Amino acid sequence: MKRIDRLIVGELFGPWLFGVAMFTSLLLAATYLGRIADYVVQGLPPAKILEITFLLLPPILVKTFAMATLLGALLAFGRLSGDSEVVALRAGGASIYRIIFPVACFSFAVAVLTFMLNDTLVPNSAKRAKTMTDSIGKEIQNKKAQPTFQTIIENGQLKAMIMARDFNLGDQTLSGVTIKALDKEGHPTFFMEASKLKYQGDSAKGWRIENGATLFSADGRDYSQITGEIWPGEVPKINKDPQEMSVHLSTDPDYYTTGELREALSKSNLDKSITTEQYRNMEYWLWNKYAVPMAAFVFGVLGAALGIRSHRAGTATGFALAVAIMFAYMTLANFMNVWAMGGVIPPYVASLTPIALGLIASFIIMWRRNTG
Repeated sequence: MKRIDRLIVGELFGPWLFGVAMFTSLLLAATYLGRIADYVVQGLPPAKILEITFLLLPPILVKTFAMATLLGALLAFGRLSGDSEVVALRAGGASIYRIIFPVACFSFAVAVLTFMLNDTLVPNSAKRAKTMTDSIGKEIQNKKAQPTFQTIIENGQLKAMIMARDFNLGDQTLSGVTIKALDKEGHPTFFMEASKLKYQGDSAKGWRIENGATLFSADGRDYSQITGEIWPGEVPKINKDPQEMSVHLSTDPDYYTTGELREALSKSNLDKSITTEQYRNMEYWLWNKYAVPMAAFVFGVLGAALGIRSHRAGTATGFALAVAIMFAYMTLANFMNVWAMGGVIPPYVASLTPIALGLIASFIIMWRRNTG
């Protein structure tokens, strides 16, 4: 690593760490502080509260990497410009592109780290946090059940409807279950009532009947008790695992890996088990798994280009500029998401357009700084 690279990366690293800590604290306070305070009031053990807090941190932490890269680049280059170090580097023959190159490398490393954590640590942490908070919520609310409604669709045709009094993702069980089998015209043929269904852990075994079940025809002529675990042929087997069922319950993209989203999209495309809007939204989530890490790279380069100024500016200027850029990015991303769900634009266009605009702006600003 050359001296210019060490100088710029060293100047950037401190503000980046500060940005991660600051934005993490702000987002944690804004999103989860009220819930954590409720747990304290309800008398939850401190160890469990601490565990939940640590589980909630990774999804927030990953989101702050891009924001911290923007803030760090703005502050670092604001100081370098204020102390005329950028002028000295230019006088030594370094172009703006060469000066920003270490920032691009640092931002790329942050982007890779963001993607890796967002696809491994974050989903696992989010799932464990959801299981814990659901369990705690039921304890606090006298074990209030979480009802669910699911459909069984095969080859684009509705085969059955599932209604359950409680869906427990942690235990992988459905309780108080009623399954209504349908014919080709959509008329009910058989009903099955079971006190509990438990998922066996793989698609081959699927869902197993526990504690027996009752099967009866829609016309009331046939009636039988199921005492074993064998699934009756009159009722279609449930073709979703608990994870796929939770897609309808969880609206948090942090909950899924890219592989899980691809698998869910592929299966939904075959059996048409979700609406078009839900499909587009999931596709947008998938593309965002790549767009969020890319934002770290774009923000770093954009922040460095904007941070190079011919006049001295205070730290407050960097903070204000960072907030303005992040607000513009989030506003545009939300609009794009709405348009994607409405079918106005493809999900990949919605997800990548803010990134493309950021890159274009970065190169224009760098070109102007270099020729100015």
